[in-house]
Amino acid sequence: MDLLFLGTSAGVPTKARNVSATALIETSGSHWYLVDCGEGTQHRLLHTPLSIRDLRAIFITHVHGDHCFGLPGLLASAGMSGRTQPLELILPAALHDWVRQGLVASDTFLPFELRLLAVEELVQWRSEAVQVTTVQLSHRVPSVGFVFTELNPEPRLDVQRLAAEGIPRGPLWGDLAKGLAVQHDGQLLHGSDYLRASRPARRVIVCGDNDNPELLADAANGADVLVHEATFTQAVVERTGVTFGHSTAAAVARFAETVGVRNLVLTHFSARYQGDPRRTPNIDNVRDEALAQYSGKLILAQDLQRFRIGRDGSLEPVGCHGERV
Repeated sequence: MDLLFLGTSAGVPTKARNVSATALIETSGSHWYLVDCGEGTQHRLLHTPLSIRDLRAIFITHVHGDHCFGLPGLLASAGMSGRTQPLELILPAALHDWVRQGLVASDTFLPFELRLLAVEELVQWRSEAVQVTTVQLSHRVPSVGFVFTELNPEPRLDVQRLAAEGIPRGPLWGDLAKGLAVQHDGQLLHGSDYLRASRPARRVIVCGDNDNPELLADAANGADVLVHEATFTQAVVERTGVTFGHSTAAAVARFAETVGVRNLVLTHFSARYQGDPRRTPNIDNVRDEALAQYSGKLILAQDLQRFRIGRDGSLEPVGCHGERV
């Protein structure tokens, strides 16, 4: 599984950072999922190997524009790219009519079925590769985090069960190993029933805006990666007296240390934190504040950075096209 950051700025874009969008890519390297779709997300995609035709689903954390204003353009481009497979869009119910009306008003025809699902009603969403659930967060509007968990990673035949049920070795085992259904002694056997995971499933949490990281305590327990906003530093909040429903780097890092998160990725930085270390404040202030609270692996996401989540739960940078760096 890979994470590829398409937008890491909060509220407004900067010259170096677009607004919120994060891609999670299946181990196969082609199919992928999009969490949030700020304005300009499709432009960022042009700098990656990702194809809109391979997009399995879009998940929107909350209604604010820096997390969803890129949807109309992305959907229109998906249609013009030749996509024909249905696309599921999991987003707040308040945005459903906005999406529909925008497509109608702009005379946009989609040659694929667009399935709108209300995130408020989501219990779980599944593909062949992952299961997705939500965590309710705290913001000025309802906001969620999405928990991605691998399903049956690197499955292998349950040979003990096959032997116990008297299913003979040979072509039947081969077909079951491919996940196929086979006939044996008048019974229909499903390959999925005879495959078991060969390693623990990886789990990744990608959060929307949130001013209370402790709400993630249960979900973050045992997670391999937590992607969380760090819009401000504590120094800025103390000076201004406002958070606008966002977290500080210190608060997120302190929480991650307490629950034992192995890999913490901070994103959604206020535009005031520029890359030039000669300016104040700058992005190094965010890093320093987090490092003072957290001893695990800390990453401050940058646009178009790609990271691979190893089988052991490690998080390492790779090139945008997947090459290890």
